Order: sequence, then structure tokens, then C-alpha cells
Amino acid sequence: MTRETCRMITLPKIADPRGNLTFIEGGNHIPFQMSRAYWIYDVPGGETRGGHAYRTGQELIVAVSGSFEVEVSDGSVTTRYALNRSYYGLYVPAMQWRELVNFSTNSLCYVLASGEYDESDYIRDYGSFQKLAQEG
Repeated sequence: MTRETCRMITLPKIADPRGNLTFIEGGNHIPFQMSRAYWIYDVPGGETRGGHAYRTGQELIVAVSGSFEVEVSDGSVTTRYALNRSYYGLYVPAMQWRELVNFSTNSLCYVLASGEYDESDYIRDYGSFQKLAQEG
């Protein structure tokens, strides 16, 4: 069984002199149906968000305004993605550790999730995550 990896997804962008428009359709632009949306804002400089993985949950992370980076690990390799355009999203499948870092002033992180909030789906200790990831 192979595990899915993270990837950048280019979202539709309708350019207009009055202002651009981007939209997301679950099952069309992203590989899951959305069940929940949330956003992260007013992050103080130097703070880190995330710091967990999901056993089954999938997400699309978008920098709607400003910029930040997402560090993602499969338990052995860590990759850093810069998010700074509102028409790009980072798809993060299940069993990927994520940390959001380097938030710019007034940045807005918008997240679409495949499931409703379920604390039992979270893995909050990196050592435990690495052990589970190795077990595959």
C-alpha cells in the first residue's frame, strides 16, 4: 500500500479588472469532499500553528491573504511549501505531520477539511506519529 503525498494544487482563477475570483469545488478541484472549513488569523510573529497529523483526515491549506510556510513530514522526510497566492492550495493527505510557520503580518490561512472535528483522529506527539508512520 502506498501512501499519498502532499502536492500543490492550482485553483481556478477568474481574472477581472474589478478583482479576481477563485473558487473550490470538493471532488473536482480537490480529491475529497469538504466537511469542514476553518481559518487561522492574527498569528503573532514567530508563532507556529499545527504541530499534528491526522490518522484519516485530509486538508487543503490556502493562504487567502499574506503568506506562510507549511512544513510537512511523512515521518522521515520533511518538505517545506511556501504559500503566498490565493489561487494555490496545499493538499495534505492523511498521515502527514504539518506545522505552519513564518506567518506574515495580517495573513489569513483558510483550511478545507475532509471530516468534522474529531479529537481521536489527531496525532499530537511527533514520536508517536513517526512510529505509526513506520508501521505503515
